[in-house]
Amino acid sequence: MIAQTEALGFEVLHVYGMTEQHGVNTTCVPQDSWAALPAEERLRHMGRQGVRTAVAGDMIVANPHTLQPVSRDGKTIGEVLFRGNMGMKGYLKNPEATQEAFEGGWMHSGDLAVVHEDGYIEIKDRSKDIIISGGENVSSIEVEEVLFTHPAVFQAAVVAVPDEKWGEVPCAVLELHPQHVGSLTQEEVIQFCRAKLPGFKTPKHVLFEPIVRTATGKLQKFKLRDHVAQVIANRNH
Repeated sequence: MIAQTEALGFEVLHVYGMTEQHGVNTTCVPQDSWAALPAEERLRHMGRQGVRTAVAGDMIVANPHTLQPVSRDGKTIGEVLFRGNMGMKGYLKNPEATQEAFEGGWMHSGDLAVVHEDGYIEIKDRSKDIIISGGENVSSIEVEEVLFTHPAVFQAAVVAVPDEKWGEVPCAVLELHPQHVGSLTQEEVIQFCRAKLPGFKTPKHVLFEPIVRTATGKLQKFKLRDHVAQVIANRNH
């Protein structure tokens, strides 16, 4: 998306935030050294959520239970946590949700991320959308990013589906560009991903159908998970 936007002549500044924390909490501040990087690597850097803004207060990526910050290794996943005087007081008339959100004195965003060596954070998934396959964490966002690089793919969504052997496995739902409808098979998609991802992150199932979103463009993965599970179950009977 950044590459396509830049091709139109725009200069992209990637920001991240949430309504409960006033809006923009981080910005991916471009570094001069990135200009010398190969194009794909530079875009990967720009795709990170970045570092906190001056008004964001405190921010850490940490184990949500122990509140211990994760290592800056770009691999260890933790939850993005905020605290500061720009955040909300709580959810209206919902003390249970408020208590859960502020457990341990930090606002729990529900976003799972890693921290890179330079301190820039990179979101890997929502906590409720992470796929745990055979004990390994699979970022649905990471798999979706690979799928979006296929020229036939217009929209992509990856969700977990139950699996007898692995507990759950990734399933890709793809909406293709009109000129490519009917031109791609499940096996071709799996092979395409397998060339770019480890085996446990590669989708085991692929559905080709329109991806339904809300009026504001949001993808409700909990609904998609239920739908996909039913489709896969019907396939197997």
